[in-house]
Amino acid sequence: MAAAELIFDPRAAHGEAAFDEVLNNARLQAQAQSLPYAGIVSAQDAWQLVQAGKAVLVDVRTNEERTFVGYVPQSLHVAWATGTAMNRNPRFVRELEAKVGGKYGVVVLLCRSGKRSAAAAEAAAKAGFTHVFNIAQGFEGDLDAQQQRGHSGGWRWHALPWLQD
Repeated sequence: MAAAELIFDPRAAHGEAAFDEVLNNARLQAQAQSLPYAGIVSAQDAWQLVQAGKAVLVDVRTNEERTFVGYVPQSLHVAWATGTAMNRNPRFVRELEAKVGGKYGVVVLLCRSGKRSAAAAEAAAKAGFTHVFNIAQGFEGDLDAQQQRGHSGGWRWHALPWLQD
């Protein structure tokens, strides 16, 4: 081993602590709000966790939303609901477990606004997922005064990476 490989990097240790702090704060807030899942993280924190290999991002929107609105690179996809009628996917929990490789890793869920991903997080937690988090404001953010999304909060508004085919 080269000498440079043995040098302690305080930035790496700080980064690990910062990730733990984000998740622990989310858990504390979830407990205070009596949320039925591990917690809510910001889009920015979710992306940092994914980039560091500390979480898996799962998009729970429909295939159509991902195609026509856009999607996050490196994200997995398990639809919470499908079709124009938004019928709940009865296989959601099984598909999620298969895609993320079990129930015990950190999973961050993304939808359009944070509402479907909250419902999906609740279902996952009830099924035994221990570290499932919702991404606040989703991909497109909250509705503005004109009842439009994309102008206030959300993944795209924060200029985080996304693609559109």
